[in-house]
Amino acid sequence: MFLRLAHQHRQFVQDLVMNLQALAIVLERNGYPASCYTCGDQMNSASFMVSLGDNHLIRFLVSDYGITWTEMRDDRELMKLEGAEAINQLQELANLVKQSIQTSTRHKTLVKK
Repeated sequence: MFLRLAHQHRQFVQDLVMNLQALAIVLERNGYPASCYTCGDQMNSASFMVSLGDNHLIRFLVSDYGITWTEMRDDRELMKLEGAEAINQLQELANLVKQSIQTSTRHKTLVKK
């Protein structure tokens, strides 16, 4: 049973790392400085960062040891979350990006008409 759980956890971390990489690409394409660094090619950890402007920085770390969301403004830590709460906050960021892209696409469509 424990070997199965360990395997599932490794798979979960790898999936999360792949999604962080994709989110960094989407953010970059939409004008937000973002990066996602991994160690090696096994994708068992990642450091994701995005600047939302006005000295507002998000850092998301994932590894076998844990998951952390840290939000900073003017080099001061505003919020630090771990585990499921960190992932929920990451989903909120992804939702905002998706909404921004949809709004931008609608605006471009209206301008063309």
